[in-house]
Amino acid sequence: MSPPLLIALRFLGARKRAMLMSLAGIVFGVAFFVVTQAQTAGFESYFIKTILGVNGMVRVEDRIQGGRVLSAADGSAFAIAVEGSVKYIPGVQFPNKVAEALAGFPEVTASSPVIRGNATLLANFREYDVKPHGIELTTFVAVSDLESQIIDGSLAAFAENPYGLVVGARVARRMNLQVGESVLLDGAGEPQRFRVNAIFETGIDQVDRERVYLHLAACRPLLNKPTGASFVQINLADPALAPALAPRIQQAIGHSTMPWQEREKTWLQVFSVLRVSSALTISTIIFISGLGMFNTLVMIVVDKTREIAILRSMGYTRDDISRIFMYQGGIVVALGVVLGCVAAAAGTWGLSKIPIRIRGIFASDHFVVLWDPWHYVAAAGIAVVVVLVASYFPARRAARIEPGSIIRGSSS
Repeated sequence: MSPPLLIALRFLGARKRAMLMSLAGIVFGVAFFVVTQAQTAGFESYFIKTILGVNGMVRVEDRIQGGRVLSAADGSAFAIAVEGSVKYIPGVQFPNKVAEALAGFPEVTASSPVIRGNATLLANFREYDVKPHGIELTTFVAVSDLESQIIDGSLAAFAENPYGLVVGARVARRMNLQVGESVLLDGAGEPQRFRVNAIFETGIDQVDRERVYLHLAACRPLLNKPTGASFVQINLADPALAPALAPRIQQAIGHSTMPWQEREKTWLQVFSVLRVSSALTISTIIFISGLGMFNTLVMIVVDKTREIAILRSMGYTRDDISRIFMYQGGIVVALGVVLGCVAAAAGTWGLSKIPIRIRGIFASDHFVVLWDPWHYVAAAGIAVVVVLVASYFPARRAARIEPGSIIRGSSS
C-alpha cells in the first residue's frame, strides 16, 4: 500500500461522522436510483409484452393507391386522400396473397388475418356494444398471447365449435356471462347465436371491456364482410426490428404497415419521461452527498494544514498531496457504490414481492421489476463523477499549501 493511500485512510478518521453521513447518502442514492429505474423499466417492459401479445408487433392494414380520387373505383369502399396524392382503401382485399408475401421476409415468424367490426351482444335480457374480432385460431395464437390470457374455459372448446365465442373479462362481468351460455350477436349482417367457450383477460381496460373473438368464417356473415380482412397481424423474431421492417413490407405489398413502436408511441413516451424524471430526482441524493463530501474534505484541509505542510517539507510533491485527498473521495465512493448496489439488489427483490393489483394498461398482481446491469452501471457512474469532482477542489487547495509560511507561523 502506497504512503499517500495510508495517509488518506488516516485522514478519513479526522471527521468520521461527516464521512459516514456522506457514505450513507451515496449508498441510499445508488440504491434508490437502481430500484426506481428497475421498477419503471419493469412496468414498461411488461406493458410492451402485454400490448404485443394483444395487438401484435406489426399490422398490415389499408391498401395504398395513387391518385386524388376520394372514393374507390368500384364505389364500394371508402378511401381517404392524404398528402402526396396517396389514398388508403380500408382493409386487406387479398389476405392470403399478403400472407404469402410476408412469408418471404425471414424476420416474420407468423401472420394472421383478422376481421374487425361492431356488434351488439344480447344476453340475460341485456344489450352491450362489443367489437367482434374474427380470427383463424391456428394462426392467431402464433401472433398473440391469447392462450395465456384465458382465465376461464378453454380454447380447445372454442376450436371445436364453429359458433364459439371468447369474450373479454369485463364484458363477461358486465353481462353476467358464464362459460357455456348462449348469446346473440347482432352486427351489420345477419344476427347469429354463439356459445361462450372461454373468457380472457389482458389487463388492458379497453380490450377487456369491448373485444370478443369468434371464428373468421362465422364473423363474415355477422359483419357482412364476405371477403378480405380488416388487417393482418404479424409476429417477428425480434420486436425491435419492427420500425425498420415495416417500410419494407409496405413497399413490397402496397398496404399501410404500422410497427408497434409507432402505434404505442404515446405510452412509450410516458414511460420514457417517467424513467428520466425518476433518475433526475433520485440523483439529487447523490449530488447532496457530493456536496457533503466537498464540505468534509475542505474541513479536513483546514484541520490538517500543519500536517500537510510537514508532508511537503518531507518531500511530498503537490501531486502527492492532491492524490491523498482524491484517495479519500475514491475510498468513500467505492464503499458507497458497493454497499449501494447490494442494497439495490435487496430492495429490488423485496419490491418485486410486494402484492399490488394493477388493471388498466396491463394486469399484474405485484410490482414488476427489470433486472438490468446497466442500471447499476449508471448509478455507479453518477456517484463516481459527483464525488470525484467534489474531491478535486479540496485536493487542489491542499496541494497549493506552502510549507514554509505554515511552519514559520506555527513556530511563532
